[in-house]
Amino acid sequence: MIYDNFSNYSAWHNRSVLLSHLLKEKAKGYCPKDNVFTEEYEFVRHALFTDPDDQSGWFYHLWLLDQTVKLETLLVSSWPPHGSNLSLSVDGSFGDCSLSPFTSLQTNTRILPLVLYFSEPVENVCSSTVVIECENIASNELVWRSLSGDGTGSAQAWLTYLNFPEEHAHSEKAYQVKVSLARSQGIFSSTGVHHGDFSHIEFSVSVPPYRSEHVDLKNEGKISWSDESFCTHDAQFLESVLVNLFHLERTKIDETVVDYQWNITTINNEISHCRELLSTMNCKIGKLTLARLLMAHDTLMSYAGTSHRNVSPHAEILQLYDDLKNMDPAHLHYYQDEYSLVLLKQIIYNQELLLKHCREYRDPYFPRINNFCLRFNNLSLSSIGSMEQLLWVQVLDLSYNQLMTLEGLEVMQLLSCLNVSYNKLCSFTALEPLKLLRSLKVLDISYNEIGAHSIDTRRYLCSSPLNHRSGGDWKTEESEIHCAEVADYWEAYAIFKGLNLIQLDLKGNAVSNEKIKSLLIKLLPSLKWLDGESCQ
Repeated sequence: MIYDNFSNYSAWHNRSVLLSHLLKEKAKGYCPKDNVFTEEYEFVRHALFTDPDDQSGWFYHLWLLDQTVKLETLLVSSWPPHGSNLSLSVDGSFGDCSLSPFTSLQTNTRILPLVLYFSEPVENVCSSTVVIECENIASNELVWRSLSGDGTGSAQAWLTYLNFPEEHAHSEKAYQVKVSLARSQGIFSSTGVHHGDFSHIEFSVSVPPYRSEHVDLKNEGKISWSDESFCTHDAQFLESVLVNLFHLERTKIDETVVDYQWNITTINNEISHCRELLSTMNCKIGKLTLARLLMAHDTLMSYAGTSHRNVSPHAEILQLYDDLKNMDPAHLHYYQDEYSLVLLKQIIYNQELLLKHCREYRDPYFPRINNFCLRFNNLSLSSIGSMEQLLWVQVLDLSYNQLMTLEGLEVMQLLSCLNVSYNKLCSFTALEPLKLLRSLKVLDISYNEIGAHSIDTRRYLCSSPLNHRSGGDWKTEESEIHCAEVADYWEAYAIFKGLNLIQLDLKGNAVSNEKIKSLLIKLLPSLKWLDGESCQ
């Protein structure tokens, strides 16, 4: 049917389904897979060059691209990183402002979050598939949870907590931690691909001696996000921190060497053919495919461990999406989202560019936060990505962007201060990822669009606490909050009830009024500052 009519979506789709089945069964003539896909690329190329504006062949080409970059599930990053030496500050104070975010962690407990980040969403991460060796910690008693808000049990990032016992000694104690993911069928992706490599992470944690006195963080002043509160770090200090970051990023976690040569060669070949086509005509789907091919090549090179930062394709990809925004305004939001993801990756994976976004917070009235701040403000970001490289961030400024959701931030388990003011958040439901952040103390959501839209189709993704199916999460007899108060703002209740905020800014939103402020003060007993005013 395809030979008779290239513009046959059903025939192309049927070809992909049939080919998938034949490859899975290793049918005669369909092995090895590399040879089959090489022939398929050549076949679909004839259709693309015959009629580049016909999208049916491009969709099949996209399916081939997906199969080319579909690899074994890899563990790509973690917190703490492999090879790191971490020091806990259990009194909540950093003291020395020169401390690196890779060597120090603010906490008023002896509980350390451990995050594993995979190359794609996986399932069945548990005490039987992940073994942790550490003094006084029982690996089989640890509970792992997926850092995903969809409730499917599948996520790229997984979290557990290491609880170090209270030592009554007068000296600091160092713990050696080893995390092992054995080669097994236990951890698998949502597409059925198993984590096939033996992986391990080793790091050390220094815990200070036990102190009986309680540190009350509520006695601190309020944080200001004004430009005057930030300054550029000492150049030598910044360079040492980022050298550490890029060294840890390149540290090999997966032990088995995988040969990506065919994949990389194939993608390179397709990039060349796509450029050839675009040299003869201005084809929007051709530009989109080239952008996807360049990103796929970049991903494969990173998995292969090949140093390619000096020949980064990100600038070209950004230009392609800029062109597409002008050529195809009907899909402007999609192109802007993709542009944002590429822009963040360009910054995060380039040491020189990342340096420009690192700042020091130097307010003398609030010393109990990590002074190392990452400022991604004023970048017109509409989506967030490359979170696997930001697990270490504790202070983040995303103000003056175009964010409509905070999806992705749930993996940043160290995040204590977040500024997302002057964005396009239109409901409290958009804040749902923050429910998973135990360390969050300071949140600025001012001057968004919360409450400005009478109809919010996302609000029903957040279960009402008044619904019997919510599992009895809210009990009137145990709360000072009346049903009537919650009924009007149950989304806010669902988001904020589990947080331990000290400072919250809500002003500038349509929903901001005395009624909801009263509710928030009751919901957040640790809250000291609300919209810049003391509430205690």
